Amino acid sequence: MIIQEVKPSKRVRDRWLLVLEDGSILRVGKNQIADFALYAGRELSEEETDRLLEAVENENFRSYALRVVTDTPKSRKMLLKLLGEKGCPPERAEQIANWLEEFGYLNDAWYAGEVVRTYARRGYGVKRIRDELYHRGVPRELWDEALSQLQEEESAGAIDAFLEKKLKGSREPKDLKRASDALARRGYRWPEISAALRRYGAEIEED
Repeated sequence: MIIQEVKPSKRVRDRWLLVLEDGSILRVGKNQIADFALYAGRELSEEETDRLLEAVENENFRSYALRVVTDTPKSRKMLLKLLGEKGCPPERAEQIANWLEEFGYLNDAWYAGEVVRTYARRGYGVKRIRDELYHRGVPRELWDEALSQLQEEESAGAIDAFLEKKLKGSREPKDLKRASDALARRGYRWPEISAALRRYGAEIEED
């Protein structure tokens, strides 16, 4: 395969366009330009062409993975799933994940803490937060350490704020029941809910 022309992309920085003898265009990065000594008139053997195509594909997967984790933090498991959906072979996806971990762009322990902090700020309880950690692919061995960041006082404050907003001063049994059910759906346990209702001034009957 002979390269007829090499020109920089007008749309993507550090991207080059190779115009091939059959009229097709191959988009490559500056690394491939240097690694494969690409220039107009260069004839690539079949083996070189295969290696170049593999390198370009790998570079595309790496760029996609980097964009994904910098746009919105992800767990390693989530990233591997997304790469698989893009057609990236599992072994190569693992290598890309390792590369991102090495440079600090992928960190399950940090991500676990971020999930806990985010959902705690939104007023969710431990059960719901555990569900989120599970659905987001965070390894179970990281859950307890991340959840230990939650302070009991902060959790109580979040419940109290929720009740004040939800009830708006009402102490009607039906309103208290709706608020209790809403807190349960947010992952709070009954002991936490009943304690908050007492702080609110509601009369709670224990079984």
